[in-house]
Amino acid sequence: MNEAIFPISPLGGARQDKSAQDAAETSPGGAEPVRWVVVWQGPGLLPAQIVADRLRLEGIPANAWQEGAGRAIGLTVGLLGTGNVSVPETHEDAAREALAAEADEFDDELDHDEAADPD
Repeated sequence: MNEAIFPISPLGGARQDKSAQDAAETSPGGAEPVRWVVVWQGPGLLPAQIVADRLRLEGIPANAWQEGAGRAIGLTVGLLGTGNVSVPETHEDAAREALAAEADEFDDELDHDEAADPD
């Protein structure tokens, strides 16, 4: 009777709640940890957020971040000012391809603009 009123938590080890067990089996990644890799670095958090949003538009989970100390004091240069974009390791190749395609498209636009304005 006490067990029904005060069930021991999964951390206690005596009984695991069925809903917690179902969540572990059906959650993305399950109990497997997700490894994140940095696919882009640039000056500050704002450009990193733009790049992360661009990857999200492609359906790639992305996280923009900056070292806490650099963010706290507003640095945009140096090691503490570097903005980073990370993606799950399973999406690394797709993210690098999307970023390379975006860079190629940007270079093409620059070449077109320089040809139109020779100054």
